[in-house]
Amino acid sequence: MTTNFTTTQQDSTTTQQSVRQQVLVLYLASSALDSRTVGWSTYDGTGATTPTTGDCDVPPYASGLDALKDGWRLFQAAQLLPPQPGHEYDVSFLKHEFFFEKLVAV
Repeated sequence: MTTNFTTTQQDSTTTQQSVRQQVLVLYLASSALDSRTVGWSTYDGTGATTPTTGDCDVPPYASGLDALKDGWRLFQAAQLLPPQPGHEYDVSFLKHEFFFEKLVAV
């Protein structure tokens, strides 16, 4: 009995895709992901865009939850630290900082 095997060879010049990271930093009104966005920054590792501070008056997402729903992956949230007694109303950095990423093929 003779068995015939047919093999399929892929072209040796396969195209490889590079993956780049896009980063979205959202500052929210509270530690809850569904609270409103009060500040943001974006960074594009693909080089397709060059966002800069103050280039838009409207946040890219109304909340962190909206970013998750759009496919952004949360990879860091700010540590929750209570204010020191007597400093509850001091103005300082934005405390509720969330970092998101998307991996994009270029």
